[in-house]
Amino acid sequence: MNLLFGARARLRWVHLILGGALLMPYFLLAQVGVGMAAGGVNALSSFPLTLAAYAAALPLAAVTAVYGLVRPLSVTAVRAMCAVPGERLAEGPARSWAARGRTSAWWTLHLGVGAVLSGLTLAVPPMAVVLIALPFVSGLREVRLGLGWFSTGADPYVAPLLGTGLLGGLVLCAAGAGALLARLAPVLLGPAAADRLAAAEERAADLAVRNRLARELHDAVGHALSAVTLQAAAARRVLDSDPGFVREALAAIEDTTRRTVGELDAVLGLLRDGDPARQDAAPAPTLAADLDGLLARTGAAGTTVTAHQDPGPARDWAGLPAIASREAYRIVQEGLSNALRHGAGPVELRIRVQDAAETGHRELEITMTNPPAAPEGRREPRTTGGRGLRGAAERAALLGGRVEAGPHGDRWRLRAVLPLAEDAR
Repeated sequence: MNLLFGARARLRWVHLILGGALLMPYFLLAQVGVGMAAGGVNALSSFPLTLAAYAAALPLAAVTAVYGLVRPLSVTAVRAMCAVPGERLAEGPARSWAARGRTSAWWTLHLGVGAVLSGLTLAVPPMAVVLIALPFVSGLREVRLGLGWFSTGADPYVAPLLGTGLLGGLVLCAAGAGALLARLAPVLLGPAAADRLAAAEERAADLAVRNRLARELHDAVGHALSAVTLQAAAARRVLDSDPGFVREALAAIEDTTRRTVGELDAVLGLLRDGDPARQDAAPAPTLAADLDGLLARTGAAGTTVTAHQDPGPARDWAGLPAIASREAYRIVQEGLSNALRHGAGPVELRIRVQDAAETGHRELEITMTNPPAAPEGRREPRTTGGRGLRGAAERAALLGGRVEAGPHGDRWRLRAVLPLAEDAR
């Protein structure tokens, strides 16, 4: 019974009636044309002319379905009223002529079948009520309804059975037509190969943006927590003996946390908005603008950093391509965080621009070394599989570069090489 009278069947019935209502503008336009072609008569006054107007309205609907927002509107209605899973239907306007043709076929079928069922829905119930009431209301047997007398000499008690049969037939027609359209919807409104490719590209782009934001979040917050932890520990040890150092440490903690909270708010805002188009609004510190501050904050945490910087002939990090400068900053930041968490002793940092031996093109080389912590003093075991080092490798790979991290003699070394394409801005 649910197949005939359940909520799904009722919604599909309403969906068909909606199709009949959508056909009315086309039908009214067609009946004017049919009436003029028939000599200026009213097409609605003749059943054959009415059928001709109906037949002429369907091609008009088919033509208009090729354009605009017909497919998105149809998909929305089918999802809401026909119980068709959303993943089986296409998103957005049709991109190819084949998809537009299928959309046109669906629109024509929906409106055509809906118009017929709408007419039956309007006509059958009143007729069925009259037939069911005929044995009990004698006056109905003498009323002419335009198609002949109800009193034909037959047993009047046959009329209720006929009326009940008409209602049952209407329900069966509605359920069958609704089920047919629900079955055809994925075929005619389903995603084509171009739609699947576009959806996959959109998902990949969104995932790439979110991965990039996750790397930004990890690098910024991870470095800040490592630096703040060491600064607080150092300040606690000399709290009574060196108030000046404590003040400097607290100022460094304040500056580090303020910068990190700003970056955190920006990244979380982008994640909440879910707008890949705003990916460039993410915090983007660079070597030119932020490297000195990063080295100063790391030094304030108690780790000495000796930096050797050679930007090349320009002698200016601002001359680097913007994307290379951003990714290089994050790689340096991750290397320093790794040294703070796992290493001991001073960090030696070398950054230089050189010509690649293989291609002759410029490349940026970052080399960072520091002694490993003694076993009894190591806070965390040194590994090459942390999220930060993987993130640094991903950053380099995006630019066609590479990252190497691991023991190098008696020291730990992180080395990154980034190609410098002049147009990578």
